[in-house]
Amino acid sequence: MKKFFHKVLSMLMAFVVLFSTMSFTLNMHYCGETLVATSFFESVESCGMEIAKSKLPNGCSMEKPDCCKNEQSLIKGQDELKLNFDKISFDQHIFVAAFFHTYSALFESTEEIRPSLPAYPPPNIVRHIYKLDESYLI
Repeated sequence: MKKFFHKVLSMLMAFVVLFSTMSFTLNMHYCGETLVATSFFESVESCGMEIAKSKLPNGCSMEKPDCCKNEQSLIKGQDELKLNFDKISFDQHIFVAAFFHTYSALFESTEEIRPSLPAYPPPNIVRHIYKLDESYLI
């Protein structure tokens, strides 16, 4: 169980490091005020309403307001992974020392405590009480 917990925890920490350092773009397509499509890695598909000019059947042209818009937001990951340990305060030193002391104490083996008195032998059975009362467990 302990090995399984360590494996799950290490995989979780690997994913945290991976997703904190990864940057990606989020593309969104809005029609009016409504979000229609989103995409992480590609450009979004449009809804087909981006036509600025539509021709009427009689040959007249009429301008239609563009109600659709595309938005792109960039989510940056962490670029610098190495932390600077040159300037650690005294309180942080105390915390690290206490943490390592308590963590190492978790894995110390404890000695088996044996009683100092010799084992007391059970009393001799003179009569079987269940036979006298004639009560048997079936």
